[in-house]
Amino acid sequence: MARDGHVVPADPQALMAGKKKTAKSSRSWALLDCAGESTVLDVDKYAIMHRVQIHARDLRILDPLLSYPSTILGREKAIVLNLEHIKAIITAEEVLLRDPSDENVIPVLEELQRRLPPVNQPQKDGRELTGEQNDVEAGEEDESPFEFRALEIALEAICSFLGARTTELETAAYPALDELTNKISSRNLDRVRKLKSAMTRLTARVQKVRDELEQLLDDDDDMADLYLSRKLTGASSPPSGSGPANWYPASPTIGSKISRASRASIATVRGDENDVEELEMLLEAYFMQIDGTLNKLTTLREYIDDTEDYINIQLDNHRNQLIQLELFLSSGTVCLSIYSLVAGIFGMNIPYTWNENHGYMFKWVCIVTGAGCALLFALITTYARYKGLVGS
Repeated sequence: MARDGHVVPADPQALMAGKKKTAKSSRSWALLDCAGESTVLDVDKYAIMHRVQIHARDLRILDPLLSYPSTILGREKAIVLNLEHIKAIITAEEVLLRDPSDENVIPVLEELQRRLPPVNQPQKDGRELTGEQNDVEAGEEDESPFEFRALEIALEAICSFLGARTTELETAAYPALDELTNKISSRNLDRVRKLKSAMTRLTARVQKVRDELEQLLDDDDDMADLYLSRKLTGASSPPSGSGPANWYPASPTIGSKISRASRASIATVRGDENDVEELEMLLEAYFMQIDGTLNKLTTLREYIDDTEDYINIQLDNHRNQLIQLELFLSSGTVCLSIYSLVAGIFGMNIPYTWNENHGYMFKWVCIVTGAGCALLFALITTYARYKGLVGS
């Protein structure tokens, strides 16, 4: 009995206060039933396995200490859901949400409490919905089984979460890229590098969720495994005097399960057992949403790549200008070297017979040598322009 742990009523203030993960919080589960009532279960993994009848390998997927990709698994009596921070087990009658004190999980828990109860049930403050709203919304709720409503809330939460992270990244990235385009500096380059790393990590997370939804949509058998209410109704349809025992004290009886499952999946039970159109439409809606988020990240990546190409073009242009300057300086150095050579030859203190009484030759040597060097520099420059080595 000690292995089953104990049940504690949920306290919203206590959930808000416990944001830091501890060893104890890893054992904490929030239990929500069809009526939206929430309780906190402080139990070990064996009690959870016994309650929802799943294997240990499925429960390890939800371990926050282990790194598993986003996964949606359909089992005989449960749906194992691992979507980023949303780690839940959905049955035909209840939802088990792991680490309810996590700051990212608290909004999901509140949304489950708000949307899981039937719309014709009185609210906690005693107010009831109007008759017209009851008729319309109750009809909509009756079309979807309990597990699909819970799955929809989880998918909506993760898509909204990733979409918000993408919007934040876009808000920070586009101005940083424009600033880098205007001024290339180490500070701007480091800022864009960090944003690109964050974008790469976020893209991988979005891609995993998208791939999981796409894999489900491509396989009708996997989608059929998620119809827990239909499987429960089909398995319990033959009359039996000795039904399964109530194997957990907090679970409802099998009779009440059959009754509520029949009402929740009335549209599904009347159709073909292999009909997955309802779930397919649900998954397609959120697949399009997560695909749109991925397209935003792809557009941002292309913008970053275009900015990098533009910066590389600018750097190449500056490099070419430096090479041209180096060419002019090298040409001028060669011409000045020739001038220095001639001046050095005539500046030697060696007596020459032809140097006597010819003082005017110094002036002409300087003029002719300077003109020759200038002409040589002009020829080198003209040749470089002719060959396209320097700009016009």
